Amino acid sequence: MKIFQLAAALAAFALLPAAQAQQPIIIKFSHVVAENTPKGQGALKFKEVAEKKLPGKVQVQVFPSSQLFGDAKELEALLLGDVQFIAPSLSKFDRYTKQLQVYDLPFMFDNVEAVDRFQASPTGQKLLTSMKSKNLLGLAYWHNGMKELSSNKPQLRRPEDVKGLKFRIQASDVLEAQFRAVGANPQKMAFAEVYQALQTGVVDGQENTWSNIFSQKFHEVQQTIAVTNHGVIDYMVVTNAKWWDGLPADVRAGLTEAMKEATAYSNKLAEDLNQSDRKKIADAGKAKIQELSKDDIAAWKKAMHPVWQKFQGDIGKDIIEAAMQSNQ
Repeated sequence: MKIFQLAAALAAFALLPAAQAQQPIIIKFSHVVAENTPKGQGALKFKEVAEKKLPGKVQVQVFPSSQLFGDAKELEALLLGDVQFIAPSLSKFDRYTKQLQVYDLPFMFDNVEAVDRFQASPTGQKLLTSMKSKNLLGLAYWHNGMKELSSNKPQLRRPEDVKGLKFRIQASDVLEAQFRAVGANPQKMAFAEVYQALQTGVVDGQENTWSNIFSQKFHEVQQTIAVTNHGVIDYMVVTNAKWWDGLPADVRAGLTEAMKEATAYSNKLAEDLNQSDRKKIADAGKAKIQELSKDDIAAWKKAMHPVWQKFQGDIGKDIIEAAMQSNQ
């Protein structure tokens, strides 16, 4: 009897690895924006495609709107293995590499198409792996769109209109220098805190895409939105490099394909959503949308251009030149 029980126990033990192998790999995808934004929808598309391509092998859990981690903590959480995917804005990486600061330079890109060309170029692709030594691996760029400037003042046409005003910025040295160049006072602040800060006057203004302005209802607590297109807010979907390299080859291949599909979907949605949300903001009639002339834009460019010289050494002249070529 004892021999039979021992044999049965050994047989059950032998089956344990097989049973464990059948458990899906849990992938937590955390981000800080609403589900109805391009990033929010991109994350859901990634979940859908990944689980379809790898049935029973992966389970993707998406946590939007800073449910798990806010701006300040998500990179740390990724490095600790508490989440497997995040998609921070490109401004968030400057403590890991200065090269990505190219995306924060004011008036670096003429439009989203130029951003696209740069990101698809050898230089842009190389930047995805520029932080691997820090255990951060970029898998894709996701668009949000071009940035507009808003404030609680009726006039937002020239740099002198923002002198002395407080603007919320992401934690970026370049963005801080950008606002100081026009005499404004930049205030670093988490995305989730911005609406209340605008509503209560803790800050006077902010910079963002149309879809972020609408989804976060910033237009309800701002007087004027100037169509500056002075910068870009894009994201890099990053994963823990050691975790990624440790995945089974078939799972890694499936996730790569899913990311490619989610990227195409999210980037198309970003453009459509920005256009439709701009119209919704105009229709709401709460904030005035202020169009700028070529002379107005030239004044902003001139005032902010010293920022390029300040950060060229950190970013790399070759990277800035490659980005400039994307505008041609």
